[in-house]
Amino acid sequence: MEVILLERVAKLGQMGETVKVRPGFARNFLLPRGKALRATESNKKHFDAQRAQLEARNLERRKDAESVAEKLNGQSFVLIRQSGETGVLYGSVSTRDLAEVVTKEGFTVSRDQFSLNQPIKTLGLHTVPVVLHPEVEVSVTVNVARSPEEAERQARGESVTEREQFNLDDLGLEVGAALAEGGEDENA
Repeated sequence: MEVILLERVAKLGQMGETVKVRPGFARNFLLPRGKALRATESNKKHFDAQRAQLEARNLERRKDAESVAEKLNGQSFVLIRQSGETGVLYGSVSTRDLAEVVTKEGFTVSRDQFSLNQPIKTLGLHTVPVVLHPEVEVSVTVNVARSPEEAERQARGESVTEREQFNLDDLGLEVGAALAEGGEDENA
C-alpha cells in the first residue's frame, strides 16, 4: 500500500514522500495517528494544498520539543520499587511508570515517547531515550532503588546489590571470643 507521509517517520521517510508500506502498518499505525494519507490522486492534491500549513505545524511542534529537550536532557528521576537481595525487581518498570514520574516533576511527556526495547527489571541506573519529536531525541537517567537512601548511594556510584563480605579469620575470632565469654558465665 502506498501512503503520503504527513510528518517524518523514523526509518520510513520525510514529510511529503510517497512510500510503500505494508497494509497492516498503514491501517493500524500510520492512518489512525494522522501520520499518513493513502496515496490517491485526491489525497495528493489535498496534501499539496495543505503542505505549507503542515510544514508550519511541524516546525512549531519541533520548536516546542526542542525547548522541552533543553530542560529534560540529562535529568535523573528516582523510582522506588521492591526487589530481592540480588537486585531483581518483583515487578518491572514500564513506560507508564516513567511517564508518571516525569510528569510529577513538571514535564509533559507521554508514555509512547519513551523508547524502551524491554521493561526495566533490575535495580540501578538506567539510561532511557525519550523521543519528543521525530527529529528531537534526548536521554534521561532512571534510578531504580528500594529506598531513597539507596537511590542516593546508587547516584554516588555505589553498588547496592553486593553482599557484605565476611573475613573468615575475623569471624572465627569473634565466635571464639563469644564462646569463651559464654563458658566463663556458666562456671561462675
